[in-house]
Amino acid sequence: MTDVLLTLEAAFNSIRAHTLRSLLTVLGIVIGVASVIAVVSIFQGMSASISEQFAGLGANNLSVRAETSFEDQLQGRRSRIAISDYQRLHDSVQHLAELSPTFDVLGDHGGNVSAGRVEAFTRVIASSPSYQHSRQVYPRIGRFITEADNDSRRRVCVLGETLRENLNLPANPLGQYIRIGSEWFKVVGIMEERGEVFGFSQDDFVLMPFATGLALVSDPAQVDLRIDLQARDRSNLEFLRDRVEQVLRQSRRLAASAPDDFKVETADQLGDSLKTLINLVTTVFAGVVGISLVVGGIGIMNIMLVSVTERTREIGICKALGASSRSILLQFLGEAVLLSALGGLIGVAIGYAGGLLASSLIPGLPAAVVPWWTALLSVAFSGLVGVIFGLIPAAKAARLDPIEALRYE
Repeated sequence: MTDVLLTLEAAFNSIRAHTLRSLLTVLGIVIGVASVIAVVSIFQGMSASISEQFAGLGANNLSVRAETSFEDQLQGRRSRIAISDYQRLHDSVQHLAELSPTFDVLGDHGGNVSAGRVEAFTRVIASSPSYQHSRQVYPRIGRFITEADNDSRRRVCVLGETLRENLNLPANPLGQYIRIGSEWFKVVGIMEERGEVFGFSQDDFVLMPFATGLALVSDPAQVDLRIDLQARDRSNLEFLRDRVEQVLRQSRRLAASAPDDFKVETADQLGDSLKTLINLVTTVFAGVVGISLVVGGIGIMNIMLVSVTERTREIGICKALGASSRSILLQFLGEAVLLSALGGLIGVAIGYAGGLLASSLIPGLPAAVVPWWTALLSVAFSGLVGVIFGLIPAAKAARLDPIEALRYE
């Protein structure tokens, strides 16, 4: 133990004696670790944000959407959840607390709405009164659409906070009218703010009654629905999922051997799918920027070889005074490892600061999160780089002949 402490002390003194050169030596390590930490912190922040968003959807929710195979996409075909599918689910599936159909009235990408002379591009959604319960979002002021609105196909709507601001409407615009397509709609409510995810606002939308939306589209048969279902009891969730899949296959007349052209997912599965994608992207990015750690290791090996050459006479004197080859090797190896580890620690601090800066400067980017294992792994990997690339210079120093080393000029 004493030998190890003396070795580390000697390595630290050597690094301190050449402070500027040591900092330049570990610059590659610092940049590599900082890049990895910054990337991981940003993407892990996104993953944490996703978990938070989907946690609000409830553990007993199911989501149904169409899914088009890659082959069908190449042939220009598109799967849709039709009105008949929704009606079959409504009539055939039991144990439901909520059943909420939703579709985009002006297409997947949205359309223009206006208030007076102010115009804005936004999502135009049609849904049922149960939308607010299945999505766990409620009006901040005013009311949500009702069954009476839907039955009468009333031209009423509720707005997201971002759209209210974009249309320059007052803080309380209840009773005012906006234009959607060629129709005028009365504003009856403003929804709670939900913030942004990945820079996209969740509050930039207008929502109208489902039947009203169907009356506005040119061909209701071409409508592609998304359906949210809520089980009365979480224990019935798997049974409910199987039943939904069975009913949809019957409704869509799929052969026994044909794959599903729809997707039934729980809120947890939706969140897990997105988190899996983010973790994959994180790994790829971290691997790419981690290459700079290897470059940094090569820089350490190069400087350590120079250091061995500069200190040849010193090594000769140490060996002449009785120092073993093992102690010489440990001293130079310890110096390389200490350099790498210090670079890793500095890189962790800079990377975390960079992640915080990015999340504060880029609108909608969630707060950076650095798991403890990431920081620990980065510093450990930095130390490993020091061992790998410091071994050759250390071995060269240990093999020096003391007589030849003393003669070196």
